[in-house]
Amino acid sequence: MKAIKRPFFVMNPKSYLYGTELRNLALKAEELGKRFPEVDIFFTAPYAELAWVCEQTEHLLVTAQHMDGILPGRGMGAVLPESLQAIGVRAVFLNHAEKPMRLAELAAAIKRAKELEIITIVCADSAEEAKAIAALEPDILLCEPTELIGTGVTSDQEYLRKTNQAIRQVNENILIMQAAGISSAQDVYRVIMEGADGTGGTSGILKAEDPHLKLEEMIIALNQAGQEIRRK
Repeated sequence: MKAIKRPFFVMNPKSYLYGTELRNLALKAEELGKRFPEVDIFFTAPYAELAWVCEQTEHLLVTAQHMDGILPGRGMGAVLPESLQAIGVRAVFLNHAEKPMRLAELAAAIKRAKELEIITIVCADSAEEAKAIAALEPDILLCEPTELIGTGVTSDQEYLRKTNQAIRQVNENILIMQAAGISSAQDVYRVIMEGADGTGGTSGILKAEDPHLKLEEMIIALNQAGQEIRRK
């Protein structure tokens, strides 16, 4: 499996965009991925857009917004891991607040992703949940209080400290993503400097006057934080 560069950024359009708008944003992210090779950029897309994004980009880690831990066969309406791998998907979100999974389902999905070398980004709401999920050994744990999603309010320092500490106690190799309420380049810079391995955004970018410019500003801030950390 590809080693994930730190810091990393996840651009997650969810279902806000589709068609031409979604594809243009993917091409902008691709441009930034080529311009800033020191960082990794994950780009999620709705299922219907994943094949196009995989075909048209090479500097992005194209990411599915969900996956089911099933084998080829029965599973009407499910998202088959092999179908994602076959078109070039490199990563997957699991257990997002908008697509929660039972623990058994989550464990099965992480297991299947490992078998196919698909990077897992697993979501947790609290330090306690993060600690429990860390035992399943995902690649990335996204710590995000559900009540802050889409609000523009970022997690406070105590939440960052508690969740980071809880995960490190279980498995120090899991990468930590803090992304609640990220809406500016300053937010991106702050969470990386405070110990997160990566961050990302949705509404903070898509509701901006110029989403492409906002994404660029965030990636510049991400890269700056990474450079400063490496110099220490």
